[in-house]
Amino acid sequence: METLTEFFAMGGYAPYIWPAYILAAIILVTLLGLSLRDLRRNENTLKALRTERRGRTGDEVSS
Repeated sequence: METLTEFFAMGGYAPYIWPAYILAAIILVTLLGLSLRDLRRNENTLKALRTERRGRTGDEVSS
């Protein structure tokens, strides 16, 4: 148990290290959320464009 306590104390640097880890985790989770939101938006746009293209006749697509 003492080793675990020493690990979390980080040699006395815990007040600097743990907030940095937390900040990095927040940034990574935020980036993941934004990326997934943009992916869904782009997939919906692609779906709408494909649907629109299928609705046209062959002459309209080639011109």
